[in-house]
Amino acid sequence: MAESQEDTWPNSLMWYTNPADKWEDSLPIGNGKLAAMISGNVQKDRIALNHEWLWRGKHRDRTISSRHEHLQEVRDLFFKGDVLAAGNLANEKLGGSEYISDTLARIGSYQPAGDLHIELDHQEEDYRRQLDLDQALATVSYSSNNTCFTRKYFVHSQFPVIAIRLCSNRNNAFRARFSLNRAEDPECVTAHFFQDEVFGFRGRFEEGIQFAVAAKILSNGRISLRSDGCVTTEGSEILILLSITVHADDADPLPACLQHLSSAPTDWQTLLDSHVREHQKLYRRVKLEIGEDMPDLDTAMRLRYLWEGRTDEAMYALCANFGRYLLISSSRKCDLPANLRGKWNDNLQPPWFSDYHFDVNLEMNYWPTETSALKECAQPLFDYIHRMLPHAREMATAIYGCKGVLLPIASDAWDRATPESRGWDVWTGGAAWIAQHFWWQYEYSLSEEFLREQAYPFMKEVAAFYQDYLVPHPEKDWLVAVPSQSPENTFLGGTWPVSLCVSSTMDVELIHEVLTHAIEASEILDVDAEDREIWRNMLSKLPPFQIGRHGQLQEWLEDYEDEDPGHRHLSHLYAMYPGDQITVENEPELSQAVRKSIERRLIYGSGTSGFTLGWVACLYARLHDGDLARQHVRVLVGDYSSPNLFSLYLGRIFSIDANFAITACVFEMLLQSHRGIVRILPALPRKWSRGSVSGLKARSNFTVDIDWAENKPTRILVTSGSGRACRLKCQDVASAKLTCKDSPVTFTVINESLIEFKTAKNGRYELTFEP
Repeated sequence: MAESQEDTWPNSLMWYTNPADKWEDSLPIGNGKLAAMISGNVQKDRIALNHEWLWRGKHRDRTISSRHEHLQEVRDLFFKGDVLAAGNLANEKLGGSEYISDTLARIGSYQPAGDLHIELDHQEEDYRRQLDLDQALATVSYSSNNTCFTRKYFVHSQFPVIAIRLCSNRNNAFRARFSLNRAEDPECVTAHFFQDEVFGFRGRFEEGIQFAVAAKILSNGRISLRSDGCVTTEGSEILILLSITVHADDADPLPACLQHLSSAPTDWQTLLDSHVREHQKLYRRVKLEIGEDMPDLDTAMRLRYLWEGRTDEAMYALCANFGRYLLISSSRKCDLPANLRGKWNDNLQPPWFSDYHFDVNLEMNYWPTETSALKECAQPLFDYIHRMLPHAREMATAIYGCKGVLLPIASDAWDRATPESRGWDVWTGGAAWIAQHFWWQYEYSLSEEFLREQAYPFMKEVAAFYQDYLVPHPEKDWLVAVPSQSPENTFLGGTWPVSLCVSSTMDVELIHEVLTHAIEASEILDVDAEDREIWRNMLSKLPPFQIGRHGQLQEWLEDYEDEDPGHRHLSHLYAMYPGDQITVENEPELSQAVRKSIERRLIYGSGTSGFTLGWVACLYARLHDGDLARQHVRVLVGDYSSPNLFSLYLGRIFSIDANFAITACVFEMLLQSHRGIVRILPALPRKWSRGSVSGLKARSNFTVDIDWAENKPTRILVTSGSGRACRLKCQDVASAKLTCKDSPVTFTVINESLIEFKTAKNGRYELTFEP
């Protein structure tokens, strides 16, 4: 099998004894480009198929008209205090699309490619299905007529194929029937084909986008084409290779599809070994053990236990690993980032078009990327943004008359930055929020090449936009963003469905962050000294944080009354997480205001959506409240997850962002590294009294392993990737023993819980604690 030191990896197995009757029960597999969901029972399997590029809408006209001539009139109304009239005018003149009617989609929707159906004449005994996260392998096994049958499924980590194997343990021949089709769609024409041992269909959408789905079937028995267009086989072992290709520009997708099938090995073990080996290069970077694993208890029962409030601490490790698995499976060596459904969707009209939302959801998908040692998985996000830049520049100029770049509140696969959500899209913060992920990749890797070639050029363009967009406040010595919003919230007296204003707190936080990072990057690269001084001056004139009438961190420049105090978004708390402008150590009063804001949201009913609970959990981790962080992850998993652990919005709509927030939160409880300090077990829940984690990444290119017992660290291993000094904080660290290659290392004691020590590149520094 794959080369590894261990045959199994802890907390990496999901398994069930019941068939998958619904899509929400299905098991997800993917390699970034291709994705599939396995559902069904002994008699029939359904493999729901996706390709990352199968979207609608590319050829729709998206020309952006000039609108910035209305901006000054909007600003004048805001500064006169007429926020309702100003907001209505901004929506009318600056936002929304003038060329889309209410009956047409504002953007393209992510589409299913079709389904592979497998039918067998078997009876059900000893049924079990499982997803091995460590091997990225789904398996169904059962007995029928005293024979054991096994079906295995994976999307290859290197080859662009989905591989499926059906076999029996006694080499008894069995009969299987295969068919490929797609749900009836009046806007898509399909045509089946058969060519030697390959069969499938072509599809064409009315706007010209074409795709092909093809399967090759290999058997040690007979293969025959039935008169109804299906393929039947008889044998004791059957191998199916399946590929999908998409062409958006009227080219025939079938030749490439056939080439993918012919280039893949046809030996099952060769396919599987190469797949697992490549997958584990990423998956096995992090090893997590919390509590005691329950290998003899199926995942559905473990979910029920969480829902009932029982203890199963290892379930949090499984869910964290599941998030890492989903990130690898949906955002590795591919062209497009994970969308609202990752890469898994069987709906012709998916909720929110399964699009890219830039006001939390897309960013949340990538919250765990750096800490969980999966930096490669962020590259599709960066590539997507770089492809959007030409249109993002046009949008900044057309809508606001500014240089630099502007990203919309939502978009699709086709690299267009256009305001297409009237009433929602007058917001300038999307590009600044995405810039955080560029900066994170630099912070964690310290790659000056990445900073120079990718991160800084983008941050500079975002900063250039705000150089033009910010204007003086008429009464105070502030630079303010007008119009502004706190996504997607409203206040009494403001516009609906989103209230517009002067400088929402979140916009100030985003502007502060991108300017700060642009300044630091320009210093590191020794470029743009004049711009750096302009940015410093801008920073000095941004409005300060304010605490409102309820003791909360104020969400808007004015202390407006919330129209919905329990709103699902927590935008104004960005500075605590995922940002780091507010920390418990340095801003205790503001931290308390953040806590009050969370409590107020929850009291008034927030937290009924997965992404909200995920954000709340991460905020509590940053507040060093591990028990409350764990509590909200428990609610998220136990109450807002489907049987296959997919997170649910409103308890019913799959939205993958919260799956990634769970992973981010679990690792935030164990390791934090913002503001120049590596914090060990900063928010450890009391019930996680014993455990270990290895391979987590900290800023400044440190890799950290932690063992703990009785809620205290017993051993910490810090591997220095770049030779930076390490400032490390944890309980009783001043009395710890620090060694490198068994030799003592001196360190500076700042206080009993904070030390600093020098490191050499690739040096391994071990801290041990007296029992």
